[in-house]
This record gives sequence, structure tokens and C-alpha cells, in this order.
Amino acid sequence: MYTFICEDSIDGIFTGVYDAWSFKIDKRITCQEDIHLSCKDSENYQLFEQYVTVDKDFDKAAKVSQTLQEKLGYEFYETIISAALATCAGKYSSVDKADAVYQTIALALRSKEGARVLQYLKNPYVYRIFELSRAAGSEAHHLMGFLRFEELKNGVLFARIHPKNNALPYLAEHFTDRFPCENFLIYDENRKLAAVHKAGANYMLVDASDINEAMFHSLSDKEEAFQKLWLTFFENIEIRARKNPKLQAANIPKRFWQDTVELRT
Repeated sequence: MYTFICEDSIDGIFTGVYDAWSFKIDKRITCQEDIHLSCKDSENYQLFEQYVTVDKDFDKAAKVSQTLQEKLGYEFYETIISAALATCAGKYSSVDKADAVYQTIALALRSKEGARVLQYLKNPYVYRIFELSRAAGSEAHHLMGFLRFEELKNGVLFARIHPKNNALPYLAEHFTDRFPCENFLIYDENRKLAAVHKAGANYMLVDASDINEAMFHSLSDKEEAFQKLWLTFFENIEIRARKNPKLQAANIPKRFWQDTVELRT
């Protein structure tokens, strides 16, 4: 039995898939269950099991990405990406996220059904992909509607998010299409990551662990005026006798409130 330990990121997991698959071929291992992939170090190492640390390699990850799109199609690829972006924590099954990605890809590549293996929900690895992909996609869809940009003094549009899953790539791609001529920055405070978009160019995902938070509080005069107008409007249309906090929380989950002007004040 072999377990490959990889970084919890798309490139890290895809590198792990590449190394695990290459190892299986080189060692002529016939049983797929003899090789597993994990995005976290095991606290309880198993006797007689060998552990291999995977160093992230962008070239290997790119090869896996290309193979998935060419042999299994873009829809399959998007589903795998969604699952890889989801969090490992929460209510999901005990199947490791990275192992679900590896085993599902291996199943699809060796099966005549190809990408249609995603319909095999009785398979624990495929079902894990299904629930992770659904969680990440649903949260990203919510954030596309709830995300609020603020104009800073330097003219950059800024938004802060606190998602459970890594929804930043979804949002960066979506708003790059929506606002191609705007300079904007979306900051995932939970992961200390930022999507930076320069007008007329593509976005970049950057490490924002040492970002200057003070600049995010420097709003343009126009932005401050619009926020005051919006808050006045929001307060005046309220019918206090019909206030329903439960319904409000159902329409916009409380975890999004801190990033919403009218609800965080």
C-alpha cells in the first residue's frame, strides 16, 4: 500500500495524481486500491504502508489538466476542479478529497464509460466528488450575487469575502468577464489570497498574507456618498412590523453579512 501526500491546492493535487499514476505504471501495480492520495499528513500512520511526499510541480499539473480536458471533456474537468477547490472539513464523508480526485480520474481513464463515471454515485469516491463539487459551486454561485465592490481612493474596485470553500477562482473568472475594463481586487480573508485584475488583462491569484489592510478602508468620496444613500434607502424601506430575521438569514446566509454594507453596520 502506498499513500502519496500532496499540497491542498489544484496544482498540488494534480501533481499528486501525476506522480501516483506514473508510480502505478512504473511498478506495474494492478490493484488501484493499493495506491492512495491525500492532501493532509496522516496523524496515524498505518503499519506496512509507505508514504511518499509530493512536491508541487506546475508542469505535471498542467499535463494532468490537459489530459482531463482532451480525454474526458471540459465538463468532467470542471467538476474535478470544483471538488479540488472545496474544503476538506465539514459534513462530508471520510473519503479524502485528494484521493477522491485521483480514484475518480483513474476510474474514468480506464473505463469505457469515460466521463460518464460521474454518474456512478454508489461509488464512494465519485459520490465524494459530487458532494464537494456541489458545495463549492453553490457557494460560488451565492457569492456572485452577494459580493459587493467598493471603490477605493485609487479607483480600484475592492471586495472582501470569507467563503468556506475556495471560491476565488470562480469569482475572478466571472468578474473578469463582467468587468473587463475595470481594475479590481477580490480578497479572500480566510485563505489570505487575492484575485487581482488589471483593466484589459486577465486576472492573477496572488498570496495576500502580508497585504496592507489600511488601504482597503480608504474609500473614494463618490463611494462614501453612494454608501450613505444606499443605507438611507435600506433603512427607510424597512417595515418594522414585518421584520423577519429568519427569512432574511435564509435569503442571505449570515456568514455573508460581514461583507455586506447594509448588514454589517
